[in-house]
Amino acid sequence: PPPGPPRPARAGKMKRPRFISKFGWEGDGGIGEKLIQQIQHGIKTATACPKLLYTAQELKELHASVGKIVTVVDKRDQPRAQIKQLEIFETPFGNPDLRLVKGEGCSEPGQWRRKHRHVWDDLFEKAGKTLDNDTILVVELFMRWPPIAGHN
Repeated sequence: PPPGPPRPARAGKMKRPRFISKFGWEGDGGIGEKLIQQIQHGIKTATACPKLLYTAQELKELHASVGKIVTVVDKRDQPRAQIKQLEIFETPFGNPDLRLVKGEGCSEPGQWRRKHRHVWDDLFEKAGKTLDNDTILVVELFMRWPPIAGHN
């Protein structure tokens, strides 16, 4: 599955981060690790997921993370980086906001759409839905935390 929304961490004996965002899943072909490395280097500053794949509670938690520090974890739930959540907004797949396009390392919307056209195929199939140009995406804009000198 795609990165999930930051979610409150479970209570435990050790102090756990309030919000976490998971990148990667079993059988992801290494994409989760690649994305985490891009975050660690301040290259990746945005991510998105179709809104229909979120629950109402997940959306509420995602919006609550704006302005907060979020711990990025890998597919084994190991902390790998921290980000500061800057903004959450919606954009259509067919005409993605340029902040998403640039934050995902693409030069123009067409390139971004080609790279993401089949990212969520398995999840859409499970949901009995199809991706089209009108599909609404929930976008997260963030920055690596602490900031890297020269990266804004």
